[in-house]
Amino acid sequence: MAAFTAKDVQALREKTGVGMMDCKKALTASDGDMEKAIEFLRERGLAAAAKKASRIAAEGIVDAYVSDDVGVLVEVNSETDFVAKNQSFRDYVAGVAKVIAEKNPADVAALLTMKYDDNLTVEEMHREKILTIGENLNIRRFERYTGKNVTYIHGGGKIGVMVNFDVDDATAKNEEFITMGKDVAMQIAALNPTYLSKETVPADVLAKEKEINLAALKNDPKNSKKPENILVKIVEGKMGKYFEQTCLLQQPFVKNGDQTVAQYIAEVEKKLGTKISIVKFARLEKGEGLQKREDNFADEVAGMVK
Repeated sequence: MAAFTAKDVQALREKTGVGMMDCKKALTASDGDMEKAIEFLRERGLAAAAKKASRIAAEGIVDAYVSDDVGVLVEVNSETDFVAKNQSFRDYVAGVAKVIAEKNPADVAALLTMKYDDNLTVEEMHREKILTIGENLNIRRFERYTGKNVTYIHGGGKIGVMVNFDVDDATAKNEEFITMGKDVAMQIAALNPTYLSKETVPADVLAKEKEINLAALKNDPKNSKKPENILVKIVEGKMGKYFEQTCLLQQPFVKNGDQTVAQYIAEVEKKLGTKISIVKFARLEKGEGLQKREDNFADEVAGMVK
């Protein structure tokens, strides 16, 4: 067997975009011959999958999985919304969520190394899906909570929400609690709160918000000549509105604007005669913050006739 070096492995990776371990296997199988190693990777579809990996994937879905006291939200991206509706893709995402629930990976990198089924790792199954579906796919992020979880998926996977509650087993199975949990999850999907409550807003964030409001008042001709202590009191009054916008428990409840989310939960607590606390929540929106693919039809047609 011909010898090859780490530089050869790196060179093959740069030429094909395939992972280091697969490049090493290809060079081993090809006796160190670079061209044969490239053929080896192409025959197995690995180079084709790597080529697709450079394409923008900002569509896809967010999916949820709950089993016993484990809940998962996961976002997997595709290039087009059409693929996001493909049942094979959706089944794959559901399988990934189940692996996260059962294996508890630390991050996406760790997830990729774990077994998807008896034969393939998540990374290997991921490559298979890229090749069979024909688009770049990307496991972007996930959240995994232990405890009593209620999930809500909006718009077929556009937004996913998971709310983690501190309640006993009997309460968690109560239909009134489950309805309340779904209502709260829908609230989070609709109004996208940043924090659980005003008590959980970091001190530095509060200080910055007050600073911005104070500066705005000083630049307002109607208020600029008022004493500093008066302006500070006005700012303190404005913070109530800030909490209503950014804190889940202080937000007006979307199904009844006459009460806050905290008051709605308290109402259900009283009916059930038990304590209900939200520990934390997660909200994932498909493609949030990602560059979107911009198709230019004229360029596409021009490319076809060249």
